[in-house]
Amino acid sequence: MKTSAAVLVEPNKPLEIVDLEVPKLRRGQVLVEVAFSGVCYTQVLEWRGYRGVDPYLPHCLGHEGSGSVLEIGDGVTKVERDDHVILSWIKGSGINAGGSVYSWGKQCVNAGPITTFNRTSVISEDRLTVIPSNFSLKMAALVGCALPTGLGSVFNVAQPISGQSIAIFGVGGVGLCTAMAAKVNGCTPIIAIDLVEQKLELAKAIGVTHLINASQDSVLERIIQICPDGVDFAIEATGRPNVMCQAIESVRPRGGSVVIVGNARHGEIWELDPKQLNLGKRIFGTWGGDSQPDRDYLRYCNLAMTGSLNLGAFLTPPTYALHGINSALTDLELGKLTRPIIDLSIL
Repeated sequence: MKTSAAVLVEPNKPLEIVDLEVPKLRRGQVLVEVAFSGVCYTQVLEWRGYRGVDPYLPHCLGHEGSGSVLEIGDGVTKVERDDHVILSWIKGSGINAGGSVYSWGKQCVNAGPITTFNRTSVISEDRLTVIPSNFSLKMAALVGCALPTGLGSVFNVAQPISGQSIAIFGVGGVGLCTAMAAKVNGCTPIIAIDLVEQKLELAKAIGVTHLINASQDSVLERIIQICPDGVDFAIEATGRPNVMCQAIESVRPRGGSVVIVGNARHGEIWELDPKQLNLGKRIFGTWGGDSQPDRDYLRYCNLAMTGSLNLGAFLTPPTYALHGINSALTDLELGKLTRPIIDLSIL
């Protein structure tokens, strides 16, 4: 069986759309027809070579998506043929089957336990979560990374209660999801900080109460105007060390908390003034919002189905065909949209 896929052959070069020979399933692997894939900023970092030396080139990409099960390998009990599933880089229950190797003529193409920039993909059982057949597969693609990372950073890590204040540094895909979670938890005020006015307008539509354009305003001065003692919580979703400094300075002394969500580029160092810790401020790191697929993903789907989460900000931009993957990466890098969606039914 062959499949069309977007392959990273060399950093800083366009992904190549090629036909790959799909390998036979090993124990614990599942063959999935991918319906939709999200594009995370992590893929921009990989594409640009900002994650350090890449020993796996050439390789497939993509770590959040949705689709339906075509075939299951030996030992798989979590999913069945025709199930609708979320594909997520975050490990859940089931066999950890590792990655795969596809064939591109006489060349090998590596793939991790999950890749979603290919129309048919071999996925490790522990990266799949079954969802109701009536849940939108387009929405489900976001539950693979953006939602669990953003929602989880609030629900699982920060855990604010109603009436507490929160500042969100960077309202891309993950940042917008933290804003949704903050609204669900009853936070007020909810402050969004970004350089791109269009993203701030999306944040406003989601329910953010205050907007700060970091290209025009002094961020810390504006936050102190809104919350004179500093905010209770700050979520850092840009991955930039200078913004991490702003985030910890923005929270109140004696109990203010910062959650670091964004991924920094390889080799970047965050220099922290220890006085911020002496003031009783706390810093939390998180990997995927501490979300657990088997515990959390259906809850996130239910929040979306009941309207508690406004996913329109993600779904209103045009979707991209697989051949448009390089445009999607460029548009995401330039801040033109928050989370590109690839429709794998369109080549």
